[in-house]
Amino acid sequence: MMGHSHALSGIVGWMAVVPFLDGREVLGVSFDLGPGEIVAGSLVCAGAALIPDLDAKSSTITNTYGAFTRALSGIFNWMFGGHRNGTHSLLFAVLMGSVTQGLALWSEFAVQIFVFLLLGIAFNGLGLGSEKNSIASAVINAMATGAVTLALFTSGVDYSWIGLAVAFGCFLHFLGDMATELGVPLLWPATKYRFGEKIGFTTDSKVERNLVTPSLTIAIVLLTFYLFPWPELLPEV
Repeated sequence: MMGHSHALSGIVGWMAVVPFLDGREVLGVSFDLGPGEIVAGSLVCAGAALIPDLDAKSSTITNTYGAFTRALSGIFNWMFGGHRNGTHSLLFAVLMGSVTQGLALWSEFAVQIFVFLLLGIAFNGLGLGSEKNSIASAVINAMATGAVTLALFTSGVDYSWIGLAVAFGCFLHFLGDMATELGVPLLWPATKYRFGEKIGFTTDSKVERNLVTPSLTIAIVLLTFYLFPWPELLPEV
């Protein structure tokens, strides 16, 4: 799937699991998900849902932070055997989630930096990016990312769940690519068998543009009305 579809799927995925996670403990992580955590988790998942494509030179995430992400792309492409190989495996999702969770345990400041980077990736995937290397759009993206990151920080968002959110975002990416005809090698390096190969739609086809993307957008709107306590948010008259 295209970057915007992956980013949208990350938002939908997180919002969809909130009712099942809130107030529960999963893998030793307690989930107390207020409005701030819902917004933060949605954007973190949206950014994480683009991470597996860091193995592709032309992907959204590779071109988000210029030379930095392009260099990472080259490294990931070499380490994981090219596009849609190792970075599209369950092993990769676990590795990314574990590294992120370790980061959260090591330093709160490091987590805020990582959240900032993920939000920038998410906004770029959603269309608020530096298309055609436009300085203006890059500045707008950076300002929006900084403002949202700061707002989440000042609201006291608890990121103890961030490792699971990143792993989940990567997994959502795999599900999206399994719906396309190229499939993904989920069990790499044990096997290169591609789940979903030659079954789904073509990336950026009419199916994705006219069905998948609109459906994900509608799902976000519906889940927003379902999850947020709108009467409590409105000012009293």
